[in-house]
Amino acid sequence: MSFIKVPRIVISSHKGGAGKTLLSLALIALLRERGLKVSPFKKGPDYIDAGWLGKVAGQPCRNLDLFLFDEKTNLQIFYAGSKDSDIAIIEGNRGLYDGVDVEGSCSTAGLARLLRAPILLVLDCTKVTRSIAALLKGFVEFEKDINIVGVFLNHIVRSRHESLIRSAIERYVGIPVLGVIPRLRRQLPERYLGLITHFEEEDLAFVEELKENLKANADIDRVLEFARQSPLILHRDEEEIIPCCSGIRIGVFWDPAFQFYYPENLEMLESLGGELCYIDSMRDHSLPSGVSGLYIGGGFPELYAESLAQNKGLREDVRHFAESGMPIYAECGGLMYLGRYVEYGEKKFPLAGILPISFRVDKRPHGHGYVIARVVEDNPYFQKGEIVKGHEFHYSYPSEFELREEVKVVFSLEKGQGLGNNRDGIIYRNVFASYTHIHVFSVKYWAERFLRMSEDFSRFKKTLEGGVRCSRSR
Repeated sequence: MSFIKVPRIVISSHKGGAGKTLLSLALIALLRERGLKVSPFKKGPDYIDAGWLGKVAGQPCRNLDLFLFDEKTNLQIFYAGSKDSDIAIIEGNRGLYDGVDVEGSCSTAGLARLLRAPILLVLDCTKVTRSIAALLKGFVEFEKDINIVGVFLNHIVRSRHESLIRSAIERYVGIPVLGVIPRLRRQLPERYLGLITHFEEEDLAFVEELKENLKANADIDRVLEFARQSPLILHRDEEEIIPCCSGIRIGVFWDPAFQFYYPENLEMLESLGGELCYIDSMRDHSLPSGVSGLYIGGGFPELYAESLAQNKGLREDVRHFAESGMPIYAECGGLMYLGRYVEYGEKKFPLAGILPISFRVDKRPHGHGYVIARVVEDNPYFQKGEIVKGHEFHYSYPSEFELREEVKVVFSLEKGQGLGNNRDGIIYRNVFASYTHIHVFSVKYWAERFLRMSEDFSRFKKTLEGGVRCSRSR
């Protein structure tokens, strides 16, 4: 048994898009400027916000999720990610009480309750004054066993606007206003999945502006005081991980086109004995020598489709090894890469051509949210009859899909969209590809099965000599 004793605070709001990420980034940057080691966390399934939080914090952002993980696992993730830090910042998702049902199951409020963490609310003050106090009063009284300790006001136009809202909150609610977020001169560009990714924006001037604004307009000492009042939490230590497949090389696509990976998925592969070799899908023209398995995560292959199509050498190498029986595990963007082509805008781009499926990218989402999949066909990755929980977020959809005898769809979806018609998960030889993203702490056997398949492949198939140098860092 261990104690969780790190100071911590949850950043939430009354809705999505109110400024939680802006406040979280600014707070992390300012705390780091003070010399504190900050552990970032993101509630719910998310790669883009988590990538930004991790970049500004200087260490991986980990996801906490009451739908995908039980309470014990969430506490283990939080303990492992924060035990050596001075403070943990947990960014919620959507509104504080929003969950998967009318009871608010799996909400940010539920996570704050589990972590026994104080909550800061970011309030969007666009075109409103006194009514914000009524809204806040409802949030404070809606569930009695959570601890909203302060608020930040976003989209404040001028001093009179701020003064009216501060006075109303002070008079009617009694919750301290700890700061305001003035409108920024620099705006971080967004696209259909939210913010652009941290891969695409090297200039962190907007974070510097956020930090300086927060320094001038917030009581950070009070925030730290609330965080340090977080009580101890007793939790069970995680089980020791015993390596099973020492020295097995796994290639991982890692570049602006493919970047959506949970850190624990990669760490578990390494803990079990895997050696990760990072591949740039647009610049590396062949797989690294000695690779016995390939992991292709999600991302934005449509934005880089021309460069992916031009890298014919890598596409042919991946196709050759797929036909040879190499285990390949692909999610969302990785699924698209393994298809015949993708249509984006007015153009069509050829891809790896391993699976008899093609894609078109739409202007609206075709899958967004949690997935519950039942495994209905035999395959080497998941046992028939198992329930797999994950999530999806994609604007692409299959424009052509030709099922053949050697190609099967192995997931029947009880929740989610996937490939359409309540199905997802394509298996061909030792290739598995789906729109569903999984986390190794939700599907705990995934990493070992993948590594053991890769170990079997390394025994029976001598890999090609040469290839690019194996990169040991991301």
